[in-house]
Amino acid sequence: MAKSASRLVSGFLTVGSWTLVSRVLGFVRDVMIAAFLGAGPVAEAFLVAFSLPNMFRRFFAEGAFNMAFVPLFSKRLEGGDDAQEFAQDAFSGLATVLIVFSLVAQVAMPALVFAMASGFVEDERFDLAVLFGRICFPYILFISLAALLSGLLNATGRFVEAAAMPVLLNLALIGALLFGVWMGWPTGLTIAWTVPIGGVLQLALVWYAAAQAGFRLVPRRPRLTPEMRHLAVVMGPAVLSGGVVQINLLVGRQVASFFDGAIAWLSYADRLYQLPLGVVGITIGVVLLPELSRRLRAGDSAAGRHALSRAAEFAVVLTLPCTIAFLVVPVPIVATLFERGAFDVEDTRATAIVLAIYGLGLPAFVLQKVWQPLYFAREDTRTPFRYAVVALVVNAAVAVGLAPFIGYAAAALGTTVAGWAMAVLLIRGARPMGEEARPDARFRRRLPRILLASATMGGVLWAAGEALAAQLAGDAQALALGALVVLGGAAFFGIGHLVGAVALGEIRGWVRR
Repeated sequence: MAKSASRLVSGFLTVGSWTLVSRVLGFVRDVMIAAFLGAGPVAEAFLVAFSLPNMFRRFFAEGAFNMAFVPLFSKRLEGGDDAQEFAQDAFSGLATVLIVFSLVAQVAMPALVFAMASGFVEDERFDLAVLFGRICFPYILFISLAALLSGLLNATGRFVEAAAMPVLLNLALIGALLFGVWMGWPTGLTIAWTVPIGGVLQLALVWYAAAQAGFRLVPRRPRLTPEMRHLAVVMGPAVLSGGVVQINLLVGRQVASFFDGAIAWLSYADRLYQLPLGVVGITIGVVLLPELSRRLRAGDSAAGRHALSRAAEFAVVLTLPCTIAFLVVPVPIVATLFERGAFDVEDTRATAIVLAIYGLGLPAFVLQKVWQPLYFAREDTRTPFRYAVVALVVNAAVAVGLAPFIGYAAAALGTTVAGWAMAVLLIRGARPMGEEARPDARFRRRLPRILLASATMGGVLWAAGEALAAQLAGDAQALALGALVVLGGAAFFGIGHLVGAVALGEIRGWVRR
């Protein structure tokens, strides 16, 4: 048990550290885009175009495909079956589907942009988004194959290369922005062309790592073997579930597209809350799924429960303080990071509102990442699909129903309310799985103490924000925000240690490992 826990925490920290680097570089990238383009038509057109391959990739690759592929691949590794041949067939099949899909998307790009942002019609943003979309869309082929290889590496316990992969795209975009400005190239076209180039770099990194691990996968004619049929059967509901999630995103973008600047505001706020969500939520999902699959194959329910409980504890310790910070000091965060160049005070105010709303949903989004692997490890993709449909209805009702009253903020509120609906359904629905699906006594004991420490930190942040109001609005805003971060962290971990919410010695041990 101790060895399994150590490996689990080591995986969390490895993936989390590299994800943190990627998200920080993503901040730098988006700060530069905001400074050069603000929330204007080129920025909104690029953000919609870039979201197209990323939207489909989430259920072609990290979503439906990997949720079905990783448990099956992990069980073959654990059972000594021919995992290499299974991975090769999956790689070839996915590549074939994506090549055909990418060609179709080039022709259908105007319809795809309309589905994403119909508010762009009869506006210069529409033609720009179609152009950028055609340039960016091939990225889905490279990143989806890279995601499959990442799942393979994670299942074999190799986390570094897969976790480092997103860093390459952000470095490429940052370099292209700087070089393009120096050369006088159009910023929108420069970053659009860089997207597929970054995808090639990402695929090359994980392909080499997989080859070094003994899985040298090359394209070949796809085969519909019994294993591939089983993969397709398991993946089917997950594809539908992923499609529902993407429809949720479409609802939000459609609502936002009717308000000038709103898509950019939602995108910049999304980048901020994606930092903790990526570092914690995605990290947990990447590490926990293969771990639970192995425990299930071995029949070790006690280790499975321990893994789930530590993942849930890890999640709330690192996300609840972020939620409080997004609620208490959203304006200083947005102003310090984005308010420069073409990004003005009005953009800051609007983005801060969205950030606070997204912050309310952050714990729900992360808890989904903790509980979903319980279903996927059992090859149950149907139940999450049903829950996703419920969340879709909730999201559409809130976003569309409230848009006439609260404007673009309804899109963010719909996402948050739907996130909590999905999280509650997943947790309640897992109860029949037995003790393995229920957090242990240690988690139940620590949760109220974590809430207390987070609330206390919120009070400290509010008081410090009032005291530093002049500095936060002046030239020293970066230093003032840094002081808020240090004070908030010290308050949370200090109070948390005193009340038994977190153990500083345990955290030091995690970092050493």
